Order: sequence, then structure tokens, then C-alpha cells
Amino acid sequence: MADETKLLELIAVCDDPRKLRVWIENARKERRADIEAAAFRRLVAILPKEKPGTVEHDFWRTIHAFEHVLSEERGKTTRLARTRQKVARVGEIATLTDWATSTKSTDGFDMLLERKMPELTGEAIVLRHAERFDTAVVEAARRRLEGAGIDVASLPASVF
Repeated sequence: MADETKLLELIAVCDDPRKLRVWIENARKERRADIEAAAFRRLVAILPKEKPGTVEHDFWRTIHAFEHVLSEERGKTTRLARTRQKVARVGEIATLTDWATSTKSTDGFDMLLERKMPELTGEAIVLRHAERFDTAVVEAARRRLEGAGIDVASLPASVF
């Protein structure tokens, strides 16, 4: 138990993506979901270059998390090229606004819900940073999450 506590403490302060990926892989092999989840959360927390606590950091944390999950599922590196291109053109806020106000949910939204990660959806980011969005966008994000059966009050105020 002491070894596990020490490992979790090391993971919590690790800033080396390579080490974190090794811990994720080893934990998966050993069927240690707790270690795998801790290393995954830390990995996606350190990958974005943006300032922690900002909408931009949350956005890129989500992109990195989703790309990591897709890469593992597909067995090859997967990048969200179209999303990255859109952000380069219009920015994170406009991209999140488009996702939240679209008449249908995005594939990413559906896939994150299937994987039990509603806190990583663009809609959840909009709710966490409501002050950065128009009221109509925030309400659209809330409706989409609630329509999918997500209790928005249970979503964390910050992720990881």
C-alpha cells in the first residue's frame, strides 16, 4: 500500500509525458485502473501549453485526452485534424460556441459520453467558463448535457 501511495504521489507531480505514458501502459497491463486513471489525468493536465484554469487550457486538455483515448483504441496515433484546423481559423471560444449551439451533438460529445467522460465535453467546458460565453450558448450547452442524461450540477468545477 505504501508503494502505491508513493507512486500516486510521484504521478501527481510528474511533468514528463513519456514517463506518464509508461505508467499508463504498465498500469493497464497490471489491471490497475486507479494508477492508469491518475497517470492519464496528469498527462492531459500537463500537455496543454495554455495557462491552467483558462478555457483554452480546458479545451486543449480535452483535445489531448480524446486523442489519447482514440489512439489507444485504434492502435495508432490519432489527431483531431479538422478540429485543430478549425481552432487555428476561429479560436477555441468560437469552436466551443459552435459545438454547443449546433442542432446536433458532435461525434466527440457522443464518444466522450460513451466513455463516461462528460466533464471533458465542450459543453461542460462552456458551463465551467460560463462568463466567457453568451447566455444562449451556456443554455444550449446545459440543454445538450441534460438531454443526454447528465446531471450538470454533479460536473466538477474544474477537471483533474
